[in-house]
Amino acid sequence: MKIHIQNGRVIDPANGIDRMADVFIAKGRIVGVGAVPPDFEASGTVDATGCIVCPGLVDLSARLREPGYEYRATLESEMAAAAAGGVTSLAIPPDTDPPLDEPGLVEMLKHRARLPEFAHVYPVGALTLKLGGEHLTEMAELAEAGCVAFGQANVAIVDTQVLLRAMQYASTFAFPVWLQAQDPFLARNGVAHDGEVASRLGLTGIPVAAETIALTTILQLARETGAQVHLTRISSAAGLEIIAAARRSGISVTCDISAHHLHLCERDIGNFDSHARLAPPLRAESDRDALRRGLADGTINALCSDHTPVDDDAKQMPFDDAEPGATGLELLLPLTLKWAAEMKLPLSQALARVTCEPARILGIEAGTLSPGAPADICIFDPQASFQVSRESLRSQGKNTSFLGVKLPGRVRYTLIDGHLAYSTAFS
Repeated sequence: MKIHIQNGRVIDPANGIDRMADVFIAKGRIVGVGAVPPDFEASGTVDATGCIVCPGLVDLSARLREPGYEYRATLESEMAAAAAGGVTSLAIPPDTDPPLDEPGLVEMLKHRARLPEFAHVYPVGALTLKLGGEHLTEMAELAEAGCVAFGQANVAIVDTQVLLRAMQYASTFAFPVWLQAQDPFLARNGVAHDGEVASRLGLTGIPVAAETIALTTILQLARETGAQVHLTRISSAAGLEIIAAARRSGISVTCDISAHHLHLCERDIGNFDSHARLAPPLRAESDRDALRRGLADGTINALCSDHTPVDDDAKQMPFDDAEPGATGLELLLPLTLKWAAEMKLPLSQALARVTCEPARILGIEAGTLSPGAPADICIFDPQASFQVSRESLRSQGKNTSFLGVKLPGRVRYTLIDGHLAYSTAFS
């Protein structure tokens, strides 16, 4: 099928494009931006008047809750949420049940996600068996099954010798290693940032040192092994300073933050609001502001949703006992736009953090409108806004600190491989 997207403002950060232009699609791929390709005759058109046409969003952390947690969400419900949010590619953390530590599990997940209206799925395989931190997985076999990187999700490897061996193995085969920096002993029993709010509410705190000490260890091992390391969900200003210093010293490392940490801080816990129970915890206002600046200046490479659907029973509990996590797939684009407006950033610069930059980290053919690239496209109205509500969220997870908040930007169409996966005409 040949599709002509017309009358839209095309923003493609990967190619430095920001202008009014038409986009042409054939056989599920981009065949032109601007001029009509030779012998192109559209079999369908999409009117993007008043809208921005950009590459589909690439999300570096989205839990679909399959396998093992289908009572919290299903592949169908979360893929519908992804399409509604303009997300066309997403990385899946390995903390499913059972964890993604066997090729068969990875193949099953990818097979289940092959429907045309489903976003492209890129599993992150478990670095150790059962995420236990003791025995390495067969990374080569997992890579053959479809894993694009290896990590531990939120589970730390306590034994640094095991972590060293894992990074040596990964480096040998050029497998990326994704790690969240948090010392498990300093974070033990913690549920919030170790600061003013936790002290006032009597909550056990997690100090910034839990992140910085873990970062120092990971980066030193990266220097020793030459492993390609990606640091997930950085939460503190001190952590960013360590990463920046490591880069200046020659260590090649990338990092991301979650959209929640871009806008929220410890004060948003309020009076024990479990929607703000996240991992890592929301930190001080100064940390949040440093993250916002770091994402703008490129110290932070990418923004992710950290989409973690949690059922109501697990959230409607005392803050200490509530399960960490929040829904985010449908909020990634609006929260990116909100940040860009508040920071007075060009849209192209902001969209790069959720398109071409995460695609580069994943090493996938996505996040661009280059001729020949898959026709994964998000078309959104930047002037439209919507109020976040349980009813408006297509995700089975309804828990987010942004309930009741009016956010900018509404996705009008999402195309995946040239297939119309979402349209407001059918929402």
